Amino acid sequence: MVNVLGNNLKLILNNALFSNNMRFVYNTKINNLVSKFMCTGFCQQRFYSSKRGIILGIETSCDDTGCAIVDVEGNILGEALKSQHLIHLNNGGIIPPIAQDLHRKNIEHVVYEAIKVANVSFADIDAIATTVKPGLPLSLLIGLRYGKHLCREHKKPFMPIHHMEAHALTARMYDKNLQFPFLVLLISGGHCLLAVAEKVDKFLLLGESIDDAPGEAFDKMARRMKLKNIPEYSQLSGGQAVELAASKADDPLEYKFQIPLLQYKDCNFSLAGVKNQVLGHLIKEERKKDVLADGVIPGVNNLCAGFQLVVTRHLCHRVQRAMEYVSRKQLIPLDKKTLVVSGGAACNNFIAKGLTIICDELGYKIVRPPPKLCTDNGVMIAWNGVERWKENIGMFTDFEDIGIEKSSPLGERLIEDVANENIRCKWVKLSKLNYPQNKSDD
Repeated sequence: MVNVLGNNLKLILNNALFSNNMRFVYNTKINNLVSKFMCTGFCQQRFYSSKRGIILGIETSCDDTGCAIVDVEGNILGEALKSQHLIHLNNGGIIPPIAQDLHRKNIEHVVYEAIKVANVSFADIDAIATTVKPGLPLSLLIGLRYGKHLCREHKKPFMPIHHMEAHALTARMYDKNLQFPFLVLLISGGHCLLAVAEKVDKFLLLGESIDDAPGEAFDKMARRMKLKNIPEYSQLSGGQAVELAASKADDPLEYKFQIPLLQYKDCNFSLAGVKNQVLGHLIKEERKKDVLADGVIPGVNNLCAGFQLVVTRHLCHRVQRAMEYVSRKQLIPLDKKTLVVSGGAACNNFIAKGLTIICDELGYKIVRPPPKLCTDNGVMIAWNGVERWKENIGMFTDFEDIGIEKSSPLGERLIEDVANENIRCKWVKLSKLNYPQNKSDD
């Protein structure tokens, strides 16, 4: 039966028409046959083009409305971004219905601004890539619906994109020499992940956050420390405020912290306990110094430094174990030992300094995209679409059943296998991080 169907399909394909740019055109008979025997839920088709390939990417997973147009060479032809940062900062955090309303208000303008900057028309665009998972459901829905709308209106294939995969692969646009496989640490407001990127669509998950991600921890503690009440920090994100305050510390070790999960031989992350330690120090100092309700403790710079230091040490420990696991399992060739660090919290230069020490000690190259490509943006979504375009994967013309997902695992889970290896690490010394930053090079 399968052979008969295959032969029938082959005969039909042999008689199919091709467009001028060599993109495959399906007639009604082919659509019916493919839908009947090859589709489950929605239909993925393969596209071949002699053109350079231009992908439009849409990002609305959280509180940034982004769009970009990128070609297969990694050239950013045009981009636009509308941030909701100050609105949510004044609200004390992201309120999903407000974020959705702002995405709805901004998305059309952002897309057409990117188109205008790129000086292209929709006729020049080959596919539309859109973040569909993971993220805030109300925010994701705006991007999904508008992306599908554009695909219907302009008869383009739709490319659903995994937000964290996009963060992981952006480094390949920034560093053209970066080849698979590589180790990747993704640190953001909502996620903290360690994985091996084997291919565009294949990841091996080594560790994940079991509670608060770094960006979330920084934001919550910055609010509790009332850093926004200091004019210099009033318009900064929590992570930026903590980093800047920490850079002014004169004694990063004034407040003592316990590094999380030292007894667990895995690569998972946990910062809930660190947050409680910060809160304990903070309450004690507020009572001791009679700090007013809207006041800031005198030692806030040192508290931020100690907080940032323990987060960095925790990340470095988990990365070191991941590197030793990768070596034991021979997952990355010796000549390709690379750590990619991306996500919004990857903008933190102090964390990058700690990770660089680990990489130098264990013979890894570290690749960190520039800050504008680490935070959420349309470029990373378009680039992930480019990666898929070049591999002829993940493009759909029958996309009505594609939906959003609030949570979505990254690749194949190896977390338990990491723990089963029971890897005992001799920790790389990070004592260089203990000194005030303006004196660390003395």
